Amino acid sequence: MGSIEIFLVSLMIASCLLPSVSAATRHYKFEIKMQNVTRLCHTKSIVTVNGQFPGPRIVAREGDRLEIEVVNHVHNNISIHWHGIRQVRSGWADGPAYVTQCPIQTGQKYLYNFTIIGQRGTFWWHAHISWLRSTLYGPIIILPKKNTPYPFAKPYKEVPIIFGEWFNADTEAIISQALQTGGGPNVSDAYTINGLPGPLYNCSTKDTFKLKVKPGKTYLLRLINAALNDELFFSIANHTLQIIDADGVYVKPFETNTLIITPGQTHNVLLKTKPHFPNATFYMIARPYVTGPGTFDNSTVAGILEYESKTKLHLKNLPLFKPLLPALNDTNFVTNFTSRLRSLASPQFPANVPQNVDKRLFFTVGLGTSPCDQNKTCQGPNGTKFSASINNVSFILPTTALLQSHFFGQSKGVYKPDFPYSPLNWFNYTGNPPNNTLVHNDTKLMVLPFNTSVELVMQDTSILGLESHPLHLHGFNFFVVGQGFGNFDPNKDPSNFNLVDPIERNTVGVPSGGWVAIRFLADNPGVWFMHCHLEVHTSWGLKMAWLVQNGKLPNQKLPPPPMDLPKC
Repeated sequence: MGSIEIFLVSLMIASCLLPSVSAATRHYKFEIKMQNVTRLCHTKSIVTVNGQFPGPRIVAREGDRLEIEVVNHVHNNISIHWHGIRQVRSGWADGPAYVTQCPIQTGQKYLYNFTIIGQRGTFWWHAHISWLRSTLYGPIIILPKKNTPYPFAKPYKEVPIIFGEWFNADTEAIISQALQTGGGPNVSDAYTINGLPGPLYNCSTKDTFKLKVKPGKTYLLRLINAALNDELFFSIANHTLQIIDADGVYVKPFETNTLIITPGQTHNVLLKTKPHFPNATFYMIARPYVTGPGTFDNSTVAGILEYESKTKLHLKNLPLFKPLLPALNDTNFVTNFTSRLRSLASPQFPANVPQNVDKRLFFTVGLGTSPCDQNKTCQGPNGTKFSASINNVSFILPTTALLQSHFFGQSKGVYKPDFPYSPLNWFNYTGNPPNNTLVHNDTKLMVLPFNTSVELVMQDTSILGLESHPLHLHGFNFFVVGQGFGNFDPNKDPSNFNLVDPIERNTVGVPSGGWVAIRFLADNPGVWFMHCHLEVHTSWGLKMAWLVQNGKLPNQKLPPPPMDLPKC
């Protein structure tokens, strides 16, 4: 048995993987249950998978089929999204509640059944309903096909590192109050690394993630940002990280002391340890990158990098070094870092960038307002409620699943197939905001024929303040062909697009006060969600959905739903 196979077996044991029927089908069982968990000297009952926080890791190989049975034992409705997995012709397993499925109700279960096609790398799973993903999340590790090497030297060890947020209060109560009052929700009490806040918070020293390493080795760190609302800087003191992967796609390697990772994104990085025992320990820390006018958790999570020693040294007596992170609002660093990301674009891993475009779209993204409900007091601007929108449409989730309504031809009264290609009202998007900040609330879908080549420019707006927005597209990867600051110029900016080796990913930050251009091929039939991965903005309506029609061939059509698809 080779080292990769040993690694796979050990991960499966750690992940509670049930015996497989065949080598290519991997079975998991997710029991959704309440569990008492203590952090920051505060104990609360949280929703978990199998009583674990964070949840169990899923491990498979490219080409494997995954069958994950989710059984709901809690009072909340549940759905699980497999973030970054393309779900080729398996949209029924994608997971966002009221988009591809009705949620799994109390006492019910659902088998998520899908195949990993043409993907390998680090992904993750999380609840996709309300704010339950604050505790319902975990890593997905897709290894290359058997006997297929990495396009870099094999690491000594692989370690998932997942960033999250801890709230002392009930997150469901937090978002419920925010939606009722129309104001901003309370922020988290701590950030976490693998569920642990670390020693920089009060009453948290014992809850510290420690990465124990050997000198002269290379470690593959699988980084995941599962935080609800914050982009994060990350660094390890006195160590360099080599970026080798973004959102499960290999990139041209480059070295950095610090990286930025938005909610929803993943990065694989190589950490080369020092050749000899350094007589020191090192903080590995993360804290937020902030661009908007709202409140945020201005704190720092820390883990500790410890070197193993052949002699019994007292690590407490060793100096502990701390890295220097960029300023909270250092947009220049973020821009420079993201501009260095390039697809590997090798013969084995090509960058298949659409060279010709069938449909050009221009979406404005940002915050606006909605009128306060009758006889209610609202805490948004001038007594209104905060609402987020794309092209001034604040998306309303229906009470039944969009995909089911589409498949059975029952869309009437559920959604409208007329999402606007561009803003209805043009203005100076990054200049003085318009007087009217009200948004239009509706359920509209953008319809695309199968195999449409799409170019989409997403433009930040200054209506209630410029802000970065990490946008996640379900069902597809896309190529980030361009980005810039100010208003997008359709006459000048496309000439600078990178159509050779742009980064390919599934989640991208729309720059604060700027724009980003992406291209993708709509070759996956179904209904696919696109939304901001700042959970508060998604709750306020910064989301929309695409309807990709069936193609002509059998392998270009969405199969019927499974028999156990949950009912609303």
